[in-house]
Amino acid sequence: MSDVLIIGAGPAGLSAAVYVQRAGKSATVLEAMTFGGQIVNTPEVENYPGIKKISGFDFAMSLYEQATELGAEIVFDKAERIEQAEGPLWRVVTASGASYEAKAVILATGAKNRKLGLEREEELTGRGVSYCATCDGAFFKGKPVAVNGGGNTALEDAMFLSNYCEKVYVIHRREGFRGEPKTLEALRAKENVEFVLNATVTRLLGEEKLSGVEVTDKNTGDVRELSVEGLFVAIGQEPENHGFENVAALDPLGYISAGEDCLTATPGIFTAGDCRTKAVRQLTTAASDGAVAALAACSYIS
Repeated sequence: MSDVLIIGAGPAGLSAAVYVQRAGKSATVLEAMTFGGQIVNTPEVENYPGIKKISGFDFAMSLYEQATELGAEIVFDKAERIEQAEGPLWRVVTASGASYEAKAVILATGAKNRKLGLEREEELTGRGVSYCATCDGAFFKGKPVAVNGGGNTALEDAMFLSNYCEKVYVIHRREGFRGEPKTLEALRAKENVEFVLNATVTRLLGEEKLSGVEVTDKNTGDVRELSVEGLFVAIGQEPENHGFENVAALDPLGYISAGEDCLTATPGIFTAGDCRTKAVRQLTTAASDGAVAALAACSYIS
């Protein structure tokens, strides 16, 4: 048994572990995949206060080492459900059949990449369709590719790919972008980057592997085929909160209903990071949530 059990070893979960341990309490972190969350796929982080530039992987590694050196226990197992144990304790049951008890639980489950929902998308994933440019971009050196999305991830992916690929199409359903203007300006200056705006990807082309995409103009209905060997999807994220609805109310989009205090409606259950309702989902806000949730949890069990 630990004082606080944290589900998720992304920036929010690991930050929470650091604060729990420093408060003199014990923290156990359950992680289904690998530590670091989405940030490990970012080649360069330049907007975290106090750090001019660092790779996402190095940032995640540093945070992991900080938490474990303080005494936090990291367990690689998928949390599947939370149930009330004896007295004031909570029990978390994992995919392996193990169970862990704690006085408080912090849900820092993060989010996963949203898919296009197109026919044959699953079939072509790994055969031209990807959701991680830094993971798979090297396979497309010297080849034409497309990036679908309009946020920071999409712009960063396009910038990364433009250094290796023959041509990069940036497909976005609107005229304007949500990503940082500085990155957008740098992209517009690239000769091998072409913007396809007010358009959506409506069909994936190719048999055994991707050979192109069909895009449809939202305003005119015109259809255009782009000959690309890679499509990098960066259209947002979906929370991974299913299975925890019994202890944390979800909003219509599946995010945990909680404000800046990171409190859920259930005493002893807290939340942090991208999995909760919030207007801004950045590395800094995830770390902030981790600290807030950890201190709230420690206060609750004191």
